[in-house]
Amino acid sequence: MGASASDIAAVTPASRDRYVDLLRVASLGTVIAGHWLMAAVSADGIGNLLAVVPPLQVLTWALQVMPVFFFVGGFSHALSYRSLARRTDGPVYAAFLRARLRRLLRPTLVFVAVWTAVALTAQLLGGGGGRLSGAAFRLVTQPLWFIGIYLAMVALTPPLLTLHERHGWAAFGALAGAAAAVDLLRFAGGVPYAEFLNFAFVWLAVHQLGFLRADGRLRRPGILAAAGLAGAVALVAYGPYPLSMVGMPGEKVSNMAPPTLALLAHGIWLVGAVELLRTPAGAWLARPRVWRGVVAANGVAMTAFLWHLTAMLAVYAAQLGLGIALPEPAGAAWWAQVPVRFLAAAALTGVLVALFRRFESPVGSSARPGSGPGSGPRAALGTALCLLGVLGLSTTGLGGLLEGHSATLIALPVTAPAAIGMVLGGWLLVERSGTSRRVRLRG
Repeated sequence: MGASASDIAAVTPASRDRYVDLLRVASLGTVIAGHWLMAAVSADGIGNLLAVVPPLQVLTWALQVMPVFFFVGGFSHALSYRSLARRTDGPVYAAFLRARLRRLLRPTLVFVAVWTAVALTAQLLGGGGGRLSGAAFRLVTQPLWFIGIYLAMVALTPPLLTLHERHGWAAFGALAGAAAAVDLLRFAGGVPYAEFLNFAFVWLAVHQLGFLRADGRLRRPGILAAAGLAGAVALVAYGPYPLSMVGMPGEKVSNMAPPTLALLAHGIWLVGAVELLRTPAGAWLARPRVWRGVVAANGVAMTAFLWHLTAMLAVYAAQLGLGIALPEPAGAAWWAQVPVRFLAAAALTGVLVALFRRFESPVGSSARPGSGPGSGPRAALGTALCLLGVLGLSTTGLGGLLEGHSATLIALPVTAPAAIGMVLGGWLLVERSGTSRRVRLRG
């Protein structure tokens, strides 16, 4: 049995950057709350509150905090990879991928297995084609895009960390410049499919800021925040970019899918803003009770993220099952129910976390003892299959499993069964990329 949160908190070294752990939890928690708030469920289906009340889209400039999570990921990946490289002789790439992918994919595979069984059962019983159920099967896998992008960041950490060590801020500047060039090709040149390159350039640029933080090179966060905010405001005011920093149904241009230069500017200002809060937050995190809470939340953060939409949908289903009418979204009755729905969804998410937390590796876990450096190319291929499968599943949803429903991933059609197969095949490749010999530790 793994150590408890209290045990881990008690032995936390003074050198640990606790603020990063807080940012990881706070960013995922904000995303969860944002999803609960934006879901406008009615008898006609599941819509988006921000589309119903467009002035609320300005809230996404505070609630769209995924850039903070990817920034924290860059910081953590830099430290983890360097630590593994210091402690081992020979290649470390495959061992690094295995350690990181286990934390992400074990709970994800369980989530996909459970929801696939639910979707298949509903469709076999003839209940999967309803307006609400069909929308639920599409909606529940959409947040998996985040895991797919994160897998790409893990896979590209070693080469991008090398670029960072050689060029510092210039490496970030190159990625940001590439994102700007892609938008020029997209909006001015009309080059088809060019925009999809920014799934890499935008998020990897934010990830690169985490490398800079790991080396103590984010010395002027106020300037960073001001520059990012000014850039985002200018791009939205004078460019082809919408106000919302999340995708809106029916819009021609989304800042999220694919990401745009405006979203990168938004991420830059968020990174600067959270860095400005670093010192006061550090004093707060020194309190034992606060730190224990952060440690406990980090240990189940991925599980909570995966299951929070399930909890929200269950709350609405219970409301319908009890014969309570769903009010018109954004009306007075709808807003009055928001606190009750939030409390119910939070409680049910806690129950789901208690059921499935065992599949999330304990805080501070590392590569499995006895795994060697293994095959880097095999691990990289497995990771690529996993990320494509996860992104495909986020696009297709789980509706129409028996009918062969497909969706377009970049330029290629993909079905949910094919996406699931890619994830499973990639997982097996990563697991088998290790060898039976032990990693030799230095010293």
